[in-house]
Amino acid sequence: MGRQIEELARFAAETRYEDIPEAVRRHARMTLLDTLGVILAGSQRPEVAALRERLAGGGNVTVYARGWARSDARTAALLNGIAGRAVELCEGLRLVSGQAAMQVLPGVLAVAETAGSSGREIMAALILGYEVAGRLAGAFTPRPLAHQNGQVSLLAAAAAGARLRGLDAAGVSLTIRIATTLVLTPSYTNAVAGATALNVAGGMSGFAAALAPELALAGFTAQPDAVEEALGQLVGAGFAPDRLLEALGSAWQITRNYYRLYACCNPIHPALDCLAAALAELKPRPEEVARIDVATYRFASVMRNPDPPNYFASKYSLPHAAAAMVVRGNAGYFSLDDSALTDPQIATLRHKVHIVEDPAMSAVAPKLRPARVTVTLADGRTVTQARDSHRGDFNDQFSDAEMRGKFRELAGIVLSSGGAAAAEAAIDRIDEWNNVGELTELLRRYGRA
Repeated sequence: MGRQIEELARFAAETRYEDIPEAVRRHARMTLLDTLGVILAGSQRPEVAALRERLAGGGNVTVYARGWARSDARTAALLNGIAGRAVELCEGLRLVSGQAAMQVLPGVLAVAETAGSSGREIMAALILGYEVAGRLAGAFTPRPLAHQNGQVSLLAAAAAGARLRGLDAAGVSLTIRIATTLVLTPSYTNAVAGATALNVAGGMSGFAAALAPELALAGFTAQPDAVEEALGQLVGAGFAPDRLLEALGSAWQITRNYYRLYACCNPIHPALDCLAAALAELKPRPEEVARIDVATYRFASVMRNPDPPNYFASKYSLPHAAAAMVVRGNAGYFSLDDSALTDPQIATLRHKVHIVEDPAMSAVAPKLRPARVTVTLADGRTVTQARDSHRGDFNDQFSDAEMRGKFRELAGIVLSSGGAAAAEAAIDRIDEWNNVGELTELLRRYGRA
């Protein structure tokens, strides 16, 4: 087995919460808050609610949704992970592909509820699981069509679950290597096709966080080079661990993430930032907009379908998100809802959005994620705005007030008046929790019927 994998497993198993700098812990609390809000909002999607009706029950672990059903740890983590993926508002790794918190946290919460873990143990597992995700992602070359749901972050979730189950360094390593047999191969094609099966792959990471440690404890074994083979030859196109341990313990992956306020795929965001600035300058009525021209980097430029077939596909359509911003004033959760697909003004405007790839912009991605947008009005007035990257990444973070406002908006979908603020305050003092019941009991108290 590779020395680097063993050292990373040891770091995940043995690092104490007290060893993690307070600035990192503070950032992680915001990441947890943000991710919980997204899970709560996503739990209301019809397919997620229907699956919950079919699967929940038969356990003592909380499903984060109205009714606060209980289930076994694996099913609860699966359902919470699928919910969090359903509304395209979760955070992600900035320089490599992956939505680590949404794939690590559901498993952490589920295993912690079973194990009776303290708030400090929960936070350490989240931070260290994220560390595994970011470092494996940096060494991993995904295949071109492969979406990162259920890939390196699944291994990271398993590592976090193993830590909470009390496994030592060898046990965490074994758990990660066992989990390579659970890694999935979801395609990016799911996104533009509106195939919500993609979200199941994200949920399976939580399932693996609860399952893989139990396999290790039960005596299952794994081949020594399981990670290197799986990521380098099977689901991936290469794995280069040479820099896997670089600045381990001083450069924390969870602080290298981005957040989102727009309820759509992250590559679209720089163009939306430009569009928002242009609209603020022109202040047009929707019917006055004659044309919107977008130049951006390649990965964003392919998200150009002006007629997305359903709600999920609309999250990957730049024309749709841009048109909704013009008509509704923003591209947040409530603006990009199901009704946006059938809004006649939005439908008309989608076909006035024209997108091209700028090769110079593609050349600097993903370090930068540029966009340039020109809005032309019917009277001939034009405004052009450009950005090197989107707001919400580590070069231009959202304010604390913006992030907390997002949480209150999303959590308010399932919590009564005052409940979102109470949950926010509880997470601010997570270091004091005896167990996750400090959160789940509060949610049940304030939950909407």
